[in-house]
Amino acid sequence: MNTPLSRLWIVAALASAWLSPCLLAEEAAAPKALLDVSADGAEKLVSPQNGSEDQIRVTRSQDSAAPGLIVTIQPGKADYPGIVIKPPAGAASWDLSAYGHVEARIVNTGTKAIGVNLRVDNAGDWRKNPWNCEQAWLKPGNARTVSVIFGYSFGRKPGFALKPEAVTSILLFTGKANAEQAFRIEWLRAAGPAGEKPPVDPNSIRIRPANGVILDAGVKIDAAAQIVAQNGAEGSLVQTAAGAPALRIEFPAAKKGKPWAALKPPVGRWDLRDFTEVRVKVKNVGTTPATPTVLVSSGKGNTTDLAATDAPLSPGSGQEIVVSFIPTVSWKGAPVSKPGHHGGMKDTGTTFANDAVDTVRFAVKESGPATLQVESITACAPAAILPDWVGKRPPVPGEWVKTFDDEFDGPAIDETKWCIYGPNYWDKRSHWTKDNLVLGGGMVRMRYEKKTGFHNDDPSQKQTDYACGFLETYGKWVQRYGYFEARMKLPKSPGLWPAFWLMPDRGVAAGPQWKRQDTAKGGMEFDIMEHLTRWGPNRYNLAAHWDGYDKGHKAIGSTYVYVPPDKDGFITSGLLWLPGLAVWYGNGKEVARWEDPRISNVQSDLMFTLVTGGWDNNSIDDAQLPADLVIDYVRVWQRKDLASSVDGPQPAAPPATQPATESTEK
Repeated sequence: MNTPLSRLWIVAALASAWLSPCLLAEEAAAPKALLDVSADGAEKLVSPQNGSEDQIRVTRSQDSAAPGLIVTIQPGKADYPGIVIKPPAGAASWDLSAYGHVEARIVNTGTKAIGVNLRVDNAGDWRKNPWNCEQAWLKPGNARTVSVIFGYSFGRKPGFALKPEAVTSILLFTGKANAEQAFRIEWLRAAGPAGEKPPVDPNSIRIRPANGVILDAGVKIDAAAQIVAQNGAEGSLVQTAAGAPALRIEFPAAKKGKPWAALKPPVGRWDLRDFTEVRVKVKNVGTTPATPTVLVSSGKGNTTDLAATDAPLSPGSGQEIVVSFIPTVSWKGAPVSKPGHHGGMKDTGTTFANDAVDTVRFAVKESGPATLQVESITACAPAAILPDWVGKRPPVPGEWVKTFDDEFDGPAIDETKWCIYGPNYWDKRSHWTKDNLVLGGGMVRMRYEKKTGFHNDDPSQKQTDYACGFLETYGKWVQRYGYFEARMKLPKSPGLWPAFWLMPDRGVAAGPQWKRQDTAKGGMEFDIMEHLTRWGPNRYNLAAHWDGYDKGHKAIGSTYVYVPPDKDGFITSGLLWLPGLAVWYGNGKEVARWEDPRISNVQSDLMFTLVTGGWDNNSIDDAQLPADLVIDYVRVWQRKDLASSVDGPQPAAPPATQPATESTEK
């Protein structure tokens, strides 16, 4: 919110976050050494991390000017080679409740740059993450202090609620070593005040305007902090006839550089993730006609398209300008020749992030003097109106035949079409269970909740604390080329990662699953809709991945696809897949296009997944669970001239045969 009270709270919280470590420093206990690295036999107080015993050597430095323990790591198979430090003999844990963090001073004594991780553990299965961890990246000869604040991990983001009174071990480790690595530990200690919090970067603060209102009656504007102007433009805060705040902008005759002015947040950025456009009411209060322009920015080069009035405004007239987050020119994929992640062609799509808005910027098209009055700025999210063809046919002409249709209106999941069990490659905390595929009202709900159980409902498999449903057609139905569409309602709980996608499936004859689903040799992963709930309900990612997931991995796509839900809260996502062409659709509108001869020519299955994590997400919140990915329907069409014998239902795998054994009879 941007009311005076909320703004005061933000500033007070910010000041507190920056000042509290300083104010509390006098109350903090003196730092406590957790390992005396200079003591005789100190090297015997540490042990190699499990799996790296044959790679680790720990020695005490003999250089009095550079004391400490030197950890040398030889090349080897361990993914995370390093050392473990345990509490003193006879103690099960350290009680560090008087402190706020653990810190280590590390020097890279090797010849290669390394990332050294410091991890602080509580008791429990490490795979359930009962620890906090941070990393320091060091070039050869560099020294850094890496610190772990209790309760925070990986960039000081909220993490596992570590109990400082029960620290059972401390680890220092690197990544997989392909060459010798070495670092010196100068000290390891507990320090800082109990209850310590990381300092807040002002740029990380997000303000969510109440009801999307940025400028209007009831919103207090700090002119000195929020109005900026460049190249001779001047901005000031005035009042409308009704007493509401307004932004007055005077533009001089342009001489050098385009004059502009902007309104920015009082601190940090505006979070407009719940919206898909900004509406600006502007009036020409000058003496000459003027054409106002508006754009919304989330950082240098990351802006919406420029919006303007329909025609020059005559003096005294006004108009509402709509600035859409949806780009005028949809994303188009560029040619790809090298491994890595690739974006689109220049001037297609957008890189604007609606959760990190730094300015709403104003200018005029004319070069002469002009004066504008901006009377309101409001973010909105109108419901999508879909074209009539959606759900009834593909978006392009042709002789099309519907080949797959599930309306989820039966009493149970149709297991002739769907697998409800399978591997989980995407997070370590979730398991699949049939109980979390909830049918009703002609829809299926893939429900994510905190519920302990065995993966795939199989007691012989891993047990985890979070459950979800799972759907894929692997081994049961595939198709090469066609149009693939699903209508879905996305979950809103933080930290979730729902997706609708295709993966290659070459069939039983190709061998084990990794060969059947290899994205090399003509295969490809298509992400039709991939969403991270941190982004809000109006944005998702689409992509294609191919040539494996290792060094040769190639990917192309966009994480800034804005598709607002319809009046019922659903989005409809589709993929038109033809030889050498992939076109993505959102609510019946083309949102991305990629033409390339490498586009997959391998038949693929359908997948729906709901897990946690992703590359740009926030932490899950148990209090906001359960949460559902709701699927209304899944429909697929094939163009008759592209149909082939590989399409459609797949033969069941032959039963496993017993290996031949030599008879014991003589």
